[in-house]
Amino acid sequence: QVKLVESGGGSVQAGGSLSLSCQASGYSYCRYDMSWYRHEPGLESEFEFIASIDKDGNKNYADSVKGRFTISQDNTRRTIYLQMNNLKPEDTAMYSCKIDRGFSDGYMCPAGIRGQGTKVTVSE
Repeated sequence: QVKLVESGGGSVQAGGSLSLSCQASGYSYCRYDMSWYRHEPGLESEFEFIASIDKDGNKNYADSVKGRFTISQDNTRRTIYLQMNNLKPEDTAMYSCKIDRGFSDGYMCPAGIRGQGTKVTVSE
């Protein structure tokens, strides 16, 4: 089965930077369209879309993070990244990655899988 593992969260002061990673394991023949989301701890029903990247490298961002966050991917390592600069206290949340769609030549790939998340705390 596929598993997503996020890392890189932590605590920073406003204006600081963090870099998150999300690595997919399993189904080595699949390529993915993936996204980053965030939510307040305990409010898993209210995920906020942050950024997405498809298997061809096309990117989309929420207006709240445009110009500050950058999503990227390393298809060889099946890992996506989220570089977060100029962090603000309102960026404080649990950040999780998600497989939106999976692609392969002739095989089924998972979709709709979400990782457990990594916590980001931004103080004044």
